[in-house]
Formats: sequence, structure tokens, C-alpha cells
Amino acid sequence: MQQIWDAEAARSYDTPGTGMFAPEVLGPTVERLAGLAGDGRALEFAVGTGRVAVPLAERGVPVAGIELSPPMVERLRTKVDEAAIPVVVGDMASARVPGEFTLVYLVFNTISNLLEQAEQVACFRNAARHLVPGGRFLVELWVPELRALPPGRQATVWHCEPGSIGLDTYDVLRQRVVSHHVRFGEGRQAELFRSPHRYVWPAELDLMAQLAGFELESRCADFSGAEFTAESRSHVSVYRLPPPRV
Repeated sequence: MQQIWDAEAARSYDTPGTGMFAPEVLGPTVERLAGLAGDGRALEFAVGTGRVAVPLAERGVPVAGIELSPPMVERLRTKVDEAAIPVVVGDMASARVPGEFTLVYLVFNTISNLLEQAEQVACFRNAARHLVPGGRFLVELWVPELRALPPGRQATVWHCEPGSIGLDTYDVLRQRVVSHHVRFGEGRQAELFRSPHRYVWPAELDLMAQLAGFELESRCADFSGAEFTAESRSHVSVYRLPPPRV
């Protein structure tokens, strides 16, 4: 997985003001995370180039991160130094960060980058190890679009607009997806970026949480708090460790 997020991917990842970096996307995300962190510290698994961590830190929440890709961390370091957002380079399923946190969060489908169920379970357990009693683990994840996959077909179109198209190819036997991001202009040339994922149903995610000692606290369709329904394409799920006994 590390070789996918190389220097080229890190250079092209940031799109200031648009896409994932649009204010209407980041604003509700940061507000929700700040509320969950409270007066404590937050830890981002797969912190990347700091899309969420930087504005969250600017909001006044102490933030640390774990990131597998050194080029992504190098990109982050052009924005803030180690003192502002300390980062441990390693696997979010096993790497440890010093101290304790009131919130661990994992956004934008990143838990699906772990391609084995055991790795995803380990990720939940690693989150639990970093949290204080009563601490929370937030996961943002898409809902597999298998209802849009007719019998005998292997691909769905999840994004289509002038200059770009997104396709997902499914391996339903192994619960795998490869996302194909294609960008193109007026000519014949196109740019392709592909990333493999293991898709997870919300119910399976809840079971992983139970194995790590969490309870589901809430589930919404997005960071703005929209109701999660059968038609929702993604969800923001918050899991909580049992609070301290009094």
C-alpha cells in the first residue's frame, strides 16, 4: 500500500478549496471532530498531508498522527512542523503514538486501505489502545454499492463529470474493490490512479468494534449529521469505549 502513496501521489493529493478540501466539506468535519475531542487530544490514523489535522489543530485541538507514507508526511511538513502535529511513520493497525487521547479518527474511507479483515480488526484494537476510558473512535466510510452491480457485471461508475470519471471494479468473493480515478482533457491522453480496498458493511464494522471493546454511539450519513438510511452512500460512525466506573 505504501508504494501507491508515493511522492507523485503526495504532490497531487492537495486540491485547496475544492473537492475534499472545499470549505463545505472540511468545515463540518473539523467542527464534529473538535466537539468529540473536547478538552483532550486527537489522533488521526492515516494523517496524510494534513487535510483534516491542520485545520483541526488550528481550531485549538492538539493533534498527532500516524502515516504509512513518508512522502505524504513530507508534504505535511511544508505546512506545519513536528511540534505542531507530531507524526509516527508506520502502519495504523499497529504503530503507537506516545500519550493518551480522547479521540482517534479515521476519515475518507481510509480503513478500507487495509486489505485483510484481520488488519481492520487490528486497527480498531490499536485505536482502543490509544484512548482513555470513555474515549471515542470515529470512522468515515463508504457503503459498498453492490445494489448497483447487475449480475455478471464487475464495475460501477461512482463519479462522472467533465474531465474525470471514477470506476470501481468489484471482487465480491474476496470483498475487494479497486477504485479507478481517470482524469482527462480535450486530447487523447488520460491520467489514471488506482487504489485497492477491502469494503466493509456497517454491520461488519460494528462487530470489529465490539471485538476491540467499543460500543456504537452514533451513525450519521455525513459530518453534518444527516440521517443514515438505506440510500446513504457513506456513513460517519462513532464508537466509544466504556466510560470509567464511578
